[in-house]
Amino acid sequence: MNQREERNHAMTTPPQVLILGIGNVLWADEGFGVRCVEEIHRQYRFPDHVTLMDGGTQGIYLVQHVQAADVLIVFDAIDYGLEGGQMRLIHDDDVPSFMGAKKMSLHQTGFQEVLATAELLGDAPEKLLLIGVQPVELEDFGGSLRPAVKAKIQPAIDAAIDYLAALGIAAQRRETPLPPEETLSPAQLSLAAYEAGRPPPEAACRVGDERVLASEKIRFDPKPSPIDDPLSVDVDHRGKY
Repeated sequence: MNQREERNHAMTTPPQVLILGIGNVLWADEGFGVRCVEEIHRQYRFPDHVTLMDGGTQGIYLVQHVQAADVLIVFDAIDYGLEGGQMRLIHDDDVPSFMGAKKMSLHQTGFQEVLATAELLGDAPEKLLLIGVQPVELEDFGGSLRPAVKAKIQPAIDAAIDYLAALGIAAQRRETPLPPEETLSPAQLSLAAYEAGRPPPEAACRVGDERVLASEKIRFDPKPSPIDDPLSVDVDHRGKY
């Protein structure tokens, strides 16, 4: 293919778009990005050249997906140093510095490396939008989004839809939003199910989560170990302690 053919091909081929939510739903407002991409998938359908992805905390393992994108939209909880619940939109070259300036978790360091790696390999997206919200609470294992952060899910989605529309990429709103069992994440981790399934504070210590431990009860074996170590525990074939 000569240069003219390449230019003509680029003009007729729609851009590859990746809409990515990153974060960890187990740590309260850390799950904002994932909840956004789940909800935008629930509300809208997109052309075939648009991919929605729950990136979780995969970090550097997302690089191949970022390399394949011409346009990248990222939802995430970002420490802007603002009041909790405030949303900011960051564009293009400014995005990497915000992903790493005030790191709240390892996934942000990992995603900063993803962007740097894609740039180094010459396959960085041409357009990049970071839709971030200042978290209210992170140190709450098993907790959900705080009200001020949850309230920004829809504005964040609207910002993404408007950004795509400005690029000539139209999303189609579903007549009926998808049910939880058809969303990007397992139905048990849908926002409503996740919040409804959490035991109250008086029933579950907040440094652990009964939903995680429910299938395998933890027990300590009172028998002394062969080396008389009082701190050792017996592990049976089912992985119980």
